[in-house]
Amino acid sequence: METTNGIKNGAKKEKQTLDLKTKALDIFSKYSMVIILIGLLLAFQLMTDGIFWRPLNITNIVLQNSHILVLAAGMLLVVLLGHVDLSVGSVMAFVGAISGILMVNWNMSPWLAVPICIAIGAIIGAWQGYWVAYFGIPAFIVTLAGLLMFRGLTQVVLGGQSLSPFPEIFQKISTGYLPDLTDGSVHLLTMILGVLIAAALVFGQWRTREKRKNNLFEVESMNAFTLKAVMTAVVMIGVTYIFASYQGYPVILVILGVIVAAYAFLTNKTVAGRQIYATGGNRKAAELSGIKTKKITFWVFVNMGAMAALAGLILAARLNAATPQAGTSMELDAMAAVYFGGASTSGGVGTIVGTIVGGLVMGVLNNGMSILGVGVDWQQAIKGLILLLAVVLDIYNKKKKAA
Repeated sequence: METTNGIKNGAKKEKQTLDLKTKALDIFSKYSMVIILIGLLLAFQLMTDGIFWRPLNITNIVLQNSHILVLAAGMLLVVLLGHVDLSVGSVMAFVGAISGILMVNWNMSPWLAVPICIAIGAIIGAWQGYWVAYFGIPAFIVTLAGLLMFRGLTQVVLGGQSLSPFPEIFQKISTGYLPDLTDGSVHLLTMILGVLIAAALVFGQWRTREKRKNNLFEVESMNAFTLKAVMTAVVMIGVTYIFASYQGYPVILVILGVIVAAYAFLTNKTVAGRQIYATGGNRKAAELSGIKTKKITFWVFVNMGAMAALAGLILAARLNAATPQAGTSMELDAMAAVYFGGASTSGGVGTIVGTIVGGLVMGVLNNGMSILGVGVDWQQAIKGLILLLAVVLDIYNKKKKAA
């Protein structure tokens, strides 16, 4: 009898251990890039003797990578459909050149020039999306042609020269900060906004949990939820304090926040978002379900063109110049951010939060390695290796789920 009980207890413990391992693997698979990002932040803080987390450096990471994060947000929808857009770097340069002509040569107001430039980017996206969606030409070919064409047109528009300076108000897009309410050492307006955002995030998590619970879906325990909510609030307020210790939230960070919120709403709460995921997951099934996949593809490329234009304007504002070399290889950085963030190469899988985390991983790597004195050549090699590992992890997870 004792032997039988021992066998049962042993089997029970083995099952519990297996369940714990499975849960741990699921958590790592779901939050792998967040874990990697936190690990990088801690590692670089130690290796740089405390320089990395200084408010000025954290602010610089955001300013230096803002245009890549904007590009990555647009690229996410393209990748969700199972496509890629190789032309975005060239579109950035071309729109930046147009903005230089409008604001530097013609003295046009930025309030008028910026919408015109974004509209030009959307038209470029419509041009490319038309061939992909309605003629069935592979996006790789169409956007490769766009890469060459718009890089050449940038040279034509600028005549091989750079245009500068831009109006001061336009430069504030990339170099400006929110105004302060006081003259204290801590930026009060930023702290107030940070607390409000933290409260909104926690409330959103609670609302999502209650909705899932009411719909009889499985939810985490109250203790696990409380821990997650507290960590969210602590991280948000902690990051806000870092920014508030310097000059407060940069204007571009506010723009990025609006973009992330808009894309999160689009992908999670709208019919169009569900149709994008369905089209990328299985195009034939989506068509049989009545989804107009061609229309979806067309508008996703229009969106990508507009986002590439916005990224081009952000880069031009930061450099205070429109240059023929702007945006070189940015398409690779944008795609890497999307894939780092957990998007599938075959489409149908990916989130905006994951994409932003993936972009931040790249930015943190670039910044940390630069502080440590690692050469650009080695930086490129390391980023390439990490990209390969991200794709390998994606394929591994797919095979594991299929099994």
